[in-house]
Amino acid sequence: MSARPLPEATFARTVLGSGSGSGSGPGLALAHGAGSSVDQTYGPILEGLAAGHKVVGVDYPGSGGTPRSTTPLSLDDLADQLVAAAVAEGLETFAVSGYSLGGPVAIRAAARHPERVTALVLTATFARPDNRLALSAPIWGKLAETDQELLAQFLVMMATGADALGAMAPEQLRQAVAYTAAGIAEGSPEHAELVDRIDVRDDLAHIQVPTLVVSTTQDWFASPRLHHQLAENIPGARLVEIATGHLPMVERPGEWQKLITDFLAQHAA
Repeated sequence: MSARPLPEATFARTVLGSGSGSGSGPGLALAHGAGSSVDQTYGPILEGLAAGHKVVGVDYPGSGGTPRSTTPLSLDDLADQLVAAAVAEGLETFAVSGYSLGGPVAIRAAARHPERVTALVLTATFARPDNRLALSAPIWGKLAETDQELLAQFLVMMATGADALGAMAPEQLRQAVAYTAAGIAEGSPEHAELVDRIDVRDDLAHIQVPTLVVSTTQDWFASPRLHHQLAENIPGARLVEIATGHLPMVERPGEWQKLITDFLAQHAA
């Protein structure tokens, strides 16, 4: 069905939800964030998403069950692997939810495989890094190689919204740092390096499917300005706001899930 050939689906993947054994839909592919995995990005809302969809997500190299890459990552490869996994699981067409780094992956999947992708939900994401993200990504990558404890402190500081961070007691803050340090993906240096090279601005005008942009209004990694730029340059895109930092799955998981499922229900293929 797709005009572009697909590679063999080799990335580790998560599959669950309605029709998971037979390939019946509707389908939803998940593109996770940098330094994360499908479970870490979508875990708190996976069951909710799977209640009405067959969900397929892939772990990028160096995260989840996918071995770390020995070469720089390619956005095209990540997009093609996501589409290939969904097709391998019996989904002819499907919506794509992309979070953070997964946003450009989702956009590129829709641009390269328009016959497959029926809708996009883009959360806390960007088409091209702004100066803050361009400065923070190399710090992230370097600390992932040299000092994961310091990286965890950096990520908690940058990713947690001002309201949630300010409300933490000292012990909660220590626990958040320890939890973050324990979950840092082995492939984080390659993920961060890819973030710095991303530019999908030329893809935006060609997106012809219903698109929801979820703007995390207290986001210090991918600023709300970047979210608005996406909504302004994707034809017909709708923008909604959620009062969190970069981690809606931690700060407001129920609200985030409802935004995704309500939009997909309105635009069911």
